[in-house]
Amino acid sequence: MSESEGADPFRYRKVIIEADGGSRGNPGPAAYGAVLKDAETGETIAEDGSTIGVATNNVAEYSGLIGGLHLAEMFAPHAEILVRMDSKLVVEQMSGRWKIKHPDMKPLAAEATRLAPFGTTYTWIPREKNAHADRLANEALDGKRSGVSVPRVELDEDPSLIEEIEDPAPGPDATPAQGWAPPTGSPTTLILVRHGVTPHTSAKKFSGGLGGDNPGLSDEGRDQIRVTAQWLAPAAERVDLVVTSPVRRTRESAAIIAEVLDRPLAEEPGLAEMEFGVWDGLTFAEVGERDPKGLETWFTDLDYAPEGGESFATVRARVLAARERLLAEHPGRTLVLVSHVTPIKTLVAEALGAPLEAVFRMELSPASVCVVSYYPETGPEEERPSRASLRLYNGRPPGSDGFASAPSSW
Repeated sequence: MSESEGADPFRYRKVIIEADGGSRGNPGPAAYGAVLKDAETGETIAEDGSTIGVATNNVAEYSGLIGGLHLAEMFAPHAEILVRMDSKLVVEQMSGRWKIKHPDMKPLAAEATRLAPFGTTYTWIPREKNAHADRLANEALDGKRSGVSVPRVELDEDPSLIEEIEDPAPGPDATPAQGWAPPTGSPTTLILVRHGVTPHTSAKKFSGGLGGDNPGLSDEGRDQIRVTAQWLAPAAERVDLVVTSPVRRTRESAAIIAEVLDRPLAEEPGLAEMEFGVWDGLTFAEVGERDPKGLETWFTDLDYAPEGGESFATVRARVLAARERLLAEHPGRTLVLVSHVTPIKTLVAEALGAPLEAVFRMELSPASVCVVSYYPETGPEEERPSRASLRLYNGRPPGSDGFASAPSSW
């Protein structure tokens, strides 16, 4: 898959994040808004307006910053970042001028620091200059929006754009270009959970899925998953089923989650991790010594597979086939899918319309949570596709040194 098939990660040299957050009650129902803009043109690249359950204003403001940094990570991963907020607290703390004393702020500031590239700058702006982000937060609180969106190109404003699309005439296999539009209908929501750590995870070894059973969870991994499962518990009533890959570490993780949520458990082979063949059980350094050419090719050719293993393209095909089966079998339902790094990153990249190469630009922590909702499009029922909305990426429970979004808002 070429870069031209998705967003160009080098398109933006400098971006602006405007972010805000607020609660109605302090603490009370809370939400954040974040907008990512091209610093050179002022173009809006992407927006995020999401609720975070019950929280304080300060937590909501930090959540807005983190939401904006996630947008930059997704849509402009190589750009310089300028952050503008009307929260004096967040700006001064992230600039290093004020100490972070409140325990609720520390994990949020740590996550923002992890996401922000070196050289990110923070500037305070008056509230009236932060109206875009404030509007997104209020729309989320009012139930008018949820999650990440990309503004639609209005073709009728420039006839030349229409001419470019209509001429030449589309071929028999062509599909119409689609911009963003507000999703409608009842979504099918997939809560994607990566398994907890194993001895191979801690040692940074290749650990495949289809060809072997590999180590199970370590004690640390079981503890991680139990904390994540308890964090998901408020959403248990809306979860219909826990679905796991057939690999030992995911089966063990899914069993803990199913027990805590009191939900049935099923297997889906398509969710298994990439098979690494002769590399399985080796570290990156060991593979680099034994098969340097193969490792180099693996990072540049998505159709390349090590001996006895799978390529990224092969994994993508089976993961998306599994997703389509689950969406067809559970329309309008919420499922917890317990899987691995490569399948989850593949689903996220596909949801964003990003090229498959984007999997190399994502970090996914053990026992982390991603949430994607799929909304049905209009059209003949047998040909009706689904439109994806990424609602959370790499979320982790409070206190686990990561960003947390309340499950009740999913």
